[in-house]
Amino acid sequence: MARLLYSVAWWLALPLVLARLWWRGRREPGYRQHLGERFGIYRQRINAPVIWVHAVSVGETRAAEPLVNALLAAWPDHAILLTHMTATGRATGASLFGRHGGRVVQSFLPYDTGLMVGRFLRHFRPRLCILMETEVWPNLMAQCARHAVPVALVNARLSERSLAKARRLPGLMGEAAAGMACVAAQTDADADRLRRFGTPNVHVTGNLKFDVEPPAAMLAAGAALRTRIGERPVFLCASTREGEEVLLLDAWRARDRGTSLLLLVPRHPQRFDEVAQEVAARGLRMARRSTLADAPLAPEVQVLLGDSMGEMFAYYAASDVAHIGGSVLPFGGQNLIEACAVGKPVLLGPHTFNFAAASEDAIAAGAALRLADAQQIVDAADRLLRSPAQREEMGHAAAAFAQQHRGATRRTIALLRPLFS
Repeated sequence: MARLLYSVAWWLALPLVLARLWWRGRREPGYRQHLGERFGIYRQRINAPVIWVHAVSVGETRAAEPLVNALLAAWPDHAILLTHMTATGRATGASLFGRHGGRVVQSFLPYDTGLMVGRFLRHFRPRLCILMETEVWPNLMAQCARHAVPVALVNARLSERSLAKARRLPGLMGEAAAGMACVAAQTDADADRLRRFGTPNVHVTGNLKFDVEPPAAMLAAGAALRTRIGERPVFLCASTREGEEVLLLDAWRARDRGTSLLLLVPRHPQRFDEVAQEVAARGLRMARRSTLADAPLAPEVQVLLGDSMGEMFAYYAASDVAHIGGSVLPFGGQNLIEACAVGKPVLLGPHTFNFAAASEDAIAAGAALRLADAQQIVDAADRLLRSPAQREEMGHAAAAFAQQHRGATRRTIALLRPLFS
């Protein structure tokens, strides 16, 4: 009965969902493309056995990179169907996996109604469904059971907050969780919460994001960008979220910055122009990455706006110190592992529940510092930019921390192998 009411709610909400989709398409045209796929209508065919990987957005897609590459190597006669819910996730997948040609096919996942998900499954006939991190949908799970498609949840994480929310709907989410064939959890704490919720066959395999290799092309792009910036110290604020930029900009403007450059990279591309207006409103001289000429960056530029997609590793490589966005305000924090992998000192705000274990481990390893607010973050960045020795020490600790936690891909593949029997 709970799932029936859930399905009715989905059908009633569809007009509003489509209106919001069209509205978002004003700034991100990708939301107005491939609309039929969101209703389970597909044109592309895959002439090989299919392994289905669902990565909802950018972060999950990046995390899926080592797993997808390992799946292609382990099952060379199979193709990967990579599904997303966001346009930016799909664009990220195209940039990461385009080199594989027809072996990686992308599409949007249909909305979670039995009719649409059933149509999707009948069309692609996947042998296995692999969900990334937290994407568990009730009708998707029910339809996979009906069509005998085993479901694995990998790189899984579950906070106490999310567990409490899920427990309010035991007849809906509990049934979905119980339908998992296996779960590869990031940490012991995640595994414990998943078991408490009733999810069977839970194993701890680690975080796949530690296995993401910084692409050589991105490191080269970062080096080229740094050459154009010159010898100026660079403070990167990466993947910032709504409301955080104004706090960081105010703190940055209020202190004596010397020749330091603020490299500001909002997480969502639809907010690039909005953030540019906030920079201009504070009287700070700004350049945009998208219009940056090949000439050296003018010395009067105080803020470089990173308004490009798919270059986060390049931004890390071009910086001296990195603050990870989503942590000043209670968004839960973004991925700090990429910054560590490039060997950069990391500054975190107080809110890192999306990466709780990785954040605490990085702090314990001397790779990261946790600060209470934007002002303290900017103050700490200034101290590090003025102290090459401390910066180098934290950078070495960050690289060692990232290297130490590798291996989740291998352990996840071993867990998935019996599902192909």
